[in-house]
Amino acid sequence: MTSSSDMPSAINSLWRSLKLGYRAEPMLLVASFVLTVLAFAPDALFALWLKFLATGIQHDERNTVTFAAIGLGGSAAAGWVLKIVGDRVQRRFRDRATITIEAHVARLQASISGIEHQERPDLLDRISMLRDQVFALNHLYMSLFGIAGFILRLAVTMILLISIHPALALLAIFAIPSVIISSNRSQDERVVEESVARHSRLARHLYLLGTTAPPGKEVRVTGNGARIAAERRAEYDRWFAPISRARWTTAFWQSAAWALFGAAFVAAIVFVASGLSRPVGDVLLVLAAGSRLSAYLGATVGEVSFLRGIWLDSSKRLAWLEDYAGASQATSDQPAPAIIQRGIRFEDVSFRYPGTEKFVLEDVTLDLPAGAVVAVVGENGAGKTTLVKLLCRFYEPTSGAIMIDGAPLARIAPEAWRERFAGAFQDFFRFEFAAQHTIGLGDVIRLDDRPAVATAVGRAGADDVVEHMPHGIETQLGPTWHEGVEVSFGQWQKLALARGFMRDRPLVLVLDEPTAALDAETEHALFERYAAAAHGGQVNVDGRITILVSHRFSTVRMADLIVVLDGAHVVEVGSHEDLIARHGQYAELYNIQAASYR
Repeated sequence: MTSSSDMPSAINSLWRSLKLGYRAEPMLLVASFVLTVLAFAPDALFALWLKFLATGIQHDERNTVTFAAIGLGGSAAAGWVLKIVGDRVQRRFRDRATITIEAHVARLQASISGIEHQERPDLLDRISMLRDQVFALNHLYMSLFGIAGFILRLAVTMILLISIHPALALLAIFAIPSVIISSNRSQDERVVEESVARHSRLARHLYLLGTTAPPGKEVRVTGNGARIAAERRAEYDRWFAPISRARWTTAFWQSAAWALFGAAFVAAIVFVASGLSRPVGDVLLVLAAGSRLSAYLGATVGEVSFLRGIWLDSSKRLAWLEDYAGASQATSDQPAPAIIQRGIRFEDVSFRYPGTEKFVLEDVTLDLPAGAVVAVVGENGAGKTTLVKLLCRFYEPTSGAIMIDGAPLARIAPEAWRERFAGAFQDFFRFEFAAQHTIGLGDVIRLDDRPAVATAVGRAGADDVVEHMPHGIETQLGPTWHEGVEVSFGQWQKLALARGFMRDRPLVLVLDEPTAALDAETEHALFERYAAAAHGGQVNVDGRITILVSHRFSTVRMADLIVVLDGAHVVEVGSHEDLIARHGQYAELYNIQAASYR
C-alpha cells in the first residue's frame, strides 16, 4: 500500500482547493466569507451587553440599561439577518462548488493516460475514498470560513475576559490540550480508515452482488445469497472493528482534555466572584464570556477536527489526484504517425504490474510488420492481454522499448496515439444508450453519423442484432430504462465489436478476444471476412496492423503472422504453415483443439 507521505502537504492542498473554488465562483466565495465572519461577531458581544445591563440595573442607571438593551436587541437582529443572508449565499456557493469539484475529479480521472489507478488495490482504495469525500469538499470552504468566524469570537471573548483580570487568559492555555487532541482525532481515525478501506470496498461489492440484477440469477441458482450476506457482514466487521477501537481511544483522551478545561473554568468563576470581589456585572461577564469561550472552543475544535479529518483529508486526496494525473501525462515531442511504413517492434520488453515481483512479459523482442494481420495465442496467463495493454499505452514497459517505425512509442502522446487506434475487447463495457450511440462512441466525432454506424454494424456482422430491435438503431438498450430492451451477452458483444470498427482508417486495430461469446463458425467467418478486406489493396494503404487475440486456432490460422506466448516469453513466431511444420507448441495445441471438433 502506498503511504500517505506521497500526498501533497496540508497547506499546499488547502491552497489548491481554495483556488479551485475561487476560479469557479470568485464573487460568491468572497461574499460567503465576509457574511460568515460578520455573522459571528454579534454573538461575541453578548457578554459585554449583559455586563452593562447588570451594572445599569445595580446602580439604577436608566441610560446604561437602555444602551445595553439596544445592544442586545441590535446584536440579535444583526445576527439573524446576517445568518439568513449568509445561508442563502452559502447554499448557492456550495451548489456551484459541488458541480465544479465533481466535474474536476471526473476530468482528472479521465485524463490519466494509463489504467494503473483502476487496477492497483492501493490506488483504488485511495480513489474510492476520494469519491466518497467529493461531496464533503464543497463544505471545506464553509469550514474555513467558520473557523475564521470562531477565531474572531474567541479573540473578542478573550479581550473581554482579560479586561476583568489578566490571569483569566490562563483559560485559553487550559484549552490547548483539548484543541490539540480534538484536532488530531479525525486525522488519527482517518489513517485507520484508509488502512482497512479494502474491507469496505469488498463489503460494498458483496452488497451489490446480493442486491442487484446482473448477478441475481447465479446467486439464486447456486444458493449463495446467505453466504454473500454473511461474508458481507464479516467484511464490514473487519472494516469497522479497528475504526471503533480508534474512536474509543480518541474519545477517552478528548474527554479528559475537556474535563481539564471545565475545572479551570469553575476555578475562574470562583476566583472572580470570591477572590477579586468584583461587581455583579463583571461576574456576569465572566460567566457569560467563559461559558461562550467553552462553546466557541468546542465549535472551533470541531471545525478544525473536521477540517483535518475529512475536508483537509479530501483536499489532500484531490491534490494527490491532480499530481498523479499530471505525472501520467507522458512528455512527448513527436506527433502520432500518419502511416506505418515498416512496422512495430518490441525491443527486449519486460513488464510486471506495480506492486508485484513476477514478470508478465520478460525480454520480449518481436516485430509486427506494417500491413500485417498478427495473431497472438497462448494459454491463460501467458501475457497476451498485457502485450495489448502495453501497445495501447495503458501501462509503460518496466524495461525495454516499443518502437513505431524506429521512433519510441513513449515519445508519442497517449491521446494522439489512441486517435490512430481502434479495438474491441473481451471485457467490453455495456453502454446502455440508444444503439446508435452505443456503437457511435467508437468514434465520438461521428456519434450521430447514421451511415458510419451502419458501416460499422456491417463490419461486425451485427446486422441481425439491429434488425431484430423494435426501433432499429434508435432502440434504447437495457431493460432498466424507459422502453429499454434486454440484450443477450452475445448481442452485446457484437455491438461492442461494431463500436471497435467505427474508425475507418486506424493504424492499429486490436481485437482482444472480442467474440468469445460467439460460436466458432461465426467468429471464423467474421475474421476471415475482415482478413480478406485487410489485404484488399486500398483498404490498407496506411500500413495498418491488425492484432487478433483468440483462443480458437481455427480462427488465427488465417493471420499473416502468429505469435505464441508461454510463461511471459515469446516461444514461436511464424505463419500457420511454418509453425505446423516445426511440430512445436503451436502445432501441439492446434492439433489438440482440432481433434475436439472432429
